[in-house]
Amino acid sequence: MKLSPRDANRYFAKPDPARTGILIYGPDAMRIALKRQEVIAALIGPQGEEEMRLTRIPGASLRKDPAQLIDALKAVSFFPGPRVAFVEDANDTAAPAILAALQDWAPGDAQLVVSAGQLKASSKIRKAFEGHDSAYAAAIYNDPPSREEIEAELNKAGLTQVDREAMTDLTNLSKELDPGDFRQTIEKLSLYKHGDASPTTSEDVIACAPTSTEAALDDVLNIVAEGHAGQIGPIMVKLQAQGTQPVGLCIGATRHFRALYTAASDPGGAAQGISRMRPPIFGPRRDRMLRQAQGWGAAKLEQALTILTDTDLQLRSAGQNAPAMALVERALLRLAMLARR
Repeated sequence: MKLSPRDANRYFAKPDPARTGILIYGPDAMRIALKRQEVIAALIGPQGEEEMRLTRIPGASLRKDPAQLIDALKAVSFFPGPRVAFVEDANDTAAPAILAALQDWAPGDAQLVVSAGQLKASSKIRKAFEGHDSAYAAAIYNDPPSREEIEAELNKAGLTQVDREAMTDLTNLSKELDPGDFRQTIEKLSLYKHGDASPTTSEDVIACAPTSTEAALDDVLNIVAEGHAGQIGPIMVKLQAQGTQPVGLCIGATRHFRALYTAASDPGGAAQGISRMRPPIFGPRRDRMLRQAQGWGAAKLEQALTILTDTDLQLRSAGQNAPAMALVERALLRLAMLARR
């Protein structure tokens, strides 16, 4: 039987041990791995593998030894409790063994869990699970997690009190990170809030979110956009010591001011423009950029982009003799002075 995405997520969290098994397939190996880990843990518990109630079988090995899957289904563990026979990375070369196991399965046998990559509708394995009365087939797509899935992850991590802004930030973050990184962020957030009974806030999410490669430039870009010209020199020395390249700094500044211009020129206002950004901007950074966009206005931001474009052309010019970092610093000083007007 086929499971819809919503029904599949509920089944992964609470599978029926009386069923024959489940096929989990899709194009993203990480998503597949996380879902099969979840369903296996729900079936056999945290000690199941240590108690030898989980048998792992590579799908490729079933071609040479198809009988090992039926043996795994029928085997009896030294420890009491439900058992799982897990076939990993199955494809149609393993179909004869898997189809035979589905047909031979009887109550009391281990539950069969099969993971696979993308399977066509004509796949023998997929058709067998979809047509079976006591087994399920669940397709995992590259969609970001739903609100229900995010809340389930938070509950598992013990984060039961999350304010509205923090939940919005987590939802946006889930669209940008792959599932494994997002789960690690939730785990990090749980550790960060350990012993703290207050609700999880947007600031907590920001503190635990992965740092982007552009984060090191944020300080100088905010200093420039907010008109603090006197602070530019010291931070430029620091950036240069860290190995920041002039062209990269100019590109980062252009991207930042282009985002401000996009927000400021939005017909619905800067707040609506910020909310439409992709990738999304969230938390205190969103509020800060909104203030910057509103303070500058579209007209001045056009001037800022012209300054940055001219600087970029100078940096790339073959006849340029002036120190590249000095050119960028001069452009940033001009922008900071423009912000004060």
